[in-house]
Amino acid sequence: MVQILSIELGTRCDKACDFCYSHSSPEGADGYAPADVIALVRDCVAHGLKAVSFGGGEPLQYPGLFEILHALQGQLFRSFTTNGLLLDAALQRVVQAAPDKVHVSVHFPDREREVVRVAEQVQRLADHGVPSGVNLLVDRRQLDAAQRACATLQAQGIGLDRMVLLPMRGAHTPTPTELAQVAGTSRFQSMTCLLSCAKSPRFASLAADGTAAWCSYTTTRRALPTLDHAGLMAALDGLGLAFCGPTPLPGTPLDP
Repeated sequence: MVQILSIELGTRCDKACDFCYSHSSPEGADGYAPADVIALVRDCVAHGLKAVSFGGGEPLQYPGLFEILHALQGQLFRSFTTNGLLLDAALQRVVQAAPDKVHVSVHFPDREREVVRVAEQVQRLADHGVPSGVNLLVDRRQLDAAQRACATLQAQGIGLDRMVLLPMRGAHTPTPTELAQVAGTSRFQSMTCLLSCAKSPRFASLAADGTAAWCSYTTTRRALPTLDHAGLMAALDGLGLAFCGPTPLPGTPLDP
């Protein structure tokens, strides 16, 4: 039973990071009509869905984000992940929509201004009653910068309990030991697949192009025949999972 669903609302994002797994850019497009997203999530809730997370692209560049958040309030846990570039201007709308959590990403730990900006935004959200945290991207080529960023965030009052250390996918994925070094402790939050690549029966990802997968990063995806719970289950049925790291981990399934 899928209990957590990640939905990419579109591929429009002004930040245009060259490592973006969804290939988002300023020229990107919206993936779904807000009414279709609301209907899909409600149908999935009727079949056991407990939480939905919205990403992209940049959700704050998707016109229907707040309509969706308002429509789904009280029906399940709602969160979204943002790069924060538009967050200050949209703060009051975010507060009014009352998401259950907002994750603000640090994509470039070596840029002190970005780290400080995100720390201030996360605290501002918390001051307005919106649970918030930081997604800190960790590239094994810049472990020292990530460690400094982690320390800066903690000095700003954002503890490891409000941080998720996200390993860069592809050729520059840090090891669990390296992530622990960044955190400065053996206990930290990261992806559930950190130690091995495997499907989770509780999690699924829906991309802006209408394809589903067992992971947001994998290239093994299948289009939904219908945009509802039945279509999601049909797309996931028998679907494999391609490992997205630099080399296969021991026991890693590499189903086509």
